[in-house]
Amino acid sequence: MSPGAATLEELLRPLKEEPARAAILLDIDGVLAPIVEHPDDAHVPETTRRPLIEIARRYGVVACVSGRRASDARRVVALGSIAYLGSHGSEILRPGTIAPEIDRELQAWSRRVQSFARDAFTDELRKLRVRLEDKEAIAALHWRGAPDDEGAQAAVEGVARAAEDAGYTVHWGKKVLEIRPPVRIDKGAGIVGLLRDTDLAAAIYVGDDMTDLDAFRGLTELVEMGRLGRALRVGVSSDDAPPALSQEADVMVDGPKGVRELLQALL
Repeated sequence: MSPGAATLEELLRPLKEEPARAAILLDIDGVLAPIVEHPDDAHVPETTRRPLIEIARRYGVVACVSGRRASDARRVVALGSIAYLGSHGSEILRPGTIAPEIDRELQAWSRRVQSFARDAFTDELRKLRVRLEDKEAIAALHWRGAPDDEGAQAAVEGVARAAEDAGYTVHWGKKVLEIRPPVRIDKGAGIVGLLRDTDLAAAIYVGDDMTDLDAFRGLTELVEMGRLGRALRVGVSSDDAPPALSQEADVMVDGPKGVRELLQALL
C-alpha cells in the first residue's frame, strides 16, 4: 500500500536534510524501468530519468544496483554521472569510467562457472526458449516469455540441482536462475563494499525482488558498523513481488510510477 504524502516526507527527511551525506540506491528492472518480456528492450522512461538526473547532482552517492552487467545497467538507465553495481554487486562501474572493477576472487571463478553453464545448456533448454546469459562469475538462465513456462521452469530446476551437486550456489529470481560460485555475491555485499569507507548520515534502497532483500540487509550492516546513521528500505509492489519484500521494507510504493513519485519527493 502506498504511504500518505506526510508519512513519506517524514521518512525522507534524514536524506533531504543532509543530501551531501546521503546515498540513493536503486534497483533497475521493475523499479526504474518497467518489466518487459525481453530484457534488451528495457529502458528508463524520460519522466523517471529527469528527476534521477537532478538527484545525481544533489546527493552525495547515487548508484543503481542490478543483476545486469554493470555496462548493461548503464545502457538501460542512460546516465553516466552515477555508479552502477552490476551482477548483484560483484562489479562496479564508477561515474565517468569505461571499464567495471571486478573482484579478483570472483574473476578466478568465472571460467569454471561459465564452463558448467555451457555444458548444462542443452538442446532441450534451447527448444524451450530458455536463454543463457554470461555475467562473468555468474551464469543466468532466463525463461520469461518461454512458450511452455512450466516445462521451461522444470528443465531449469534440473540444472539447479546439478549445479548444487557440483558445489555451486544457486539463486532464484523472477523467471531466472543464477548459478554462482560458492562465495558471497549479493547486493548487500556490493553495497557494503561501495559505502563502507564513506561516512553517511542516511541511505535509501529501493527494490522489488528477492535479491533486494540482501540490499536491505546490507544497509543494516552499515548501520551496525557505524558507517551509516539512518537506513530507509523501500519495496516496490507488483503482481509477482515476493511476500517477504513487504515484510522487510519500511514502506512500499506502487510500481515504477510510485518510484518516480518517490524520486520527485527527494528533490
